[in-house]
Amino acid sequence: MSAAARTVLFLCTGNYYRSRFAEVVFNHLARERGVRWTAQSRGLKLGWPGNVGPISPHTEQRLRGRSIALDACRRMPLKCGEGDLCQADLVVALKETEHRPLLSQSYPGWDDRVTYWHVHDVDQATPEKALAEIEQLVRELIDRLTDEQAGGSAA
Repeated sequence: MSAAARTVLFLCTGNYYRSRFAEVVFNHLARERGVRWTAQSRGLKLGWPGNVGPISPHTEQRLRGRSIALDACRRMPLKCGEGDLCQADLVVALKETEHRPLLSQSYPGWDDRVTYWHVHDVDQATPEKALAEIEQLVRELIDRLTDEQAGGSAA
């Protein structure tokens, strides 16, 4: 019997750089590993100066370097809504100090229901460092979900 796919929602501020990278890498690795999860991503505060076009050039370059198809991620950034949070089985915000206040302000009560990573934006970390860190965290998450799927437990 095949279980329905579950969803992880990655959040960052602009849905342009970090969360988009996490989404695409997660979906790529989940397909490779046969994990019955899919990822989506959203932003908590869209419209940052410098976020031009559908996706960060840093994200695009790193995905190309990993030979990960970009077709599915060629969309404009999407703003998070409460429905996105409710529909996700797991919500991961990319940086607690940045995203917890935004969640608390826009979606009271959700700030304590989210898993937080601690990946800096370009103002505090180079794209090479931040994207490598996201990739490692996504790999660890996929490993955990693979183990849980094999053992039949929920995330």
